Order: sequence, then C-alpha cells, then structure tokens
Amino acid sequence: MTFLYAIQAGFRNYGNFRGRASRSAYWWWFLFSVIVQVTTSSLNNSLSFFVSLALIVPSLSLSWRRMHDSGHNGFWSLLPIVNLVFALTPTEQAVNEYGPPAPPLSV
Repeated sequence: MTFLYAIQAGFRNYGNFRGRASRSAYWWWFLFSVIVQVTTSSLNNSLSFFVSLALIVPSLSLSWRRMHDSGHNGFWSLLPIVNLVFALTPTEQAVNEYGPPAPPLSV
C-alpha cells in the first residue's frame, strides 16, 4: 500500500470500525497524522486543535481495524503500550473472526 492510497483509504473508512486494516495502512496513516499535526502546530495553535479533532475518529477507527487484523479485539487500541505492541505484529494471513485480510493493492 502506498502513502497516498493509505491516506485515501483512511478518509474513505472514516468511521468504519469493522473489518481489518493492514500494517502498512496503519503506519502510513500514522506518519500522515504526525506530519499534518506538526505542520499545523507550527502554524497556528487553534488550527492544530481543529486538525487534531478532525483526525481523531479516522485514527481511532484505523487503530481499531488494525487490532482486528492482528487477531485482537479493537478495545486494545485504547491502551497505548498494548496498542503499539499489537500494531507491530504481523497480519494474520487467514480469515479470522473479523473477516478476511485486506487484499494486497498495487496503485
């Protein structure tokens, strides 16, 4: 998954807490969020606040789906250290209780 496609998929699945998200989609979105938040915080604090509010739901939903992809319940994404450990685990290649793995994309 490419950087731009991961961003598009993040916004496309804005409030989707079902299914699975690949490790690359999660980390590309994380990088995008950090870049946007650092950039906006250096420009204007009120703009940074609104950008953070706009990115919190897609970030949480992507984190939730990433937990599903590693075979864990989405509630684990609410615990920072556990979330990091599970986000680093490889994708379960087989179908799990949350659905089939995300298909490999070539854009």
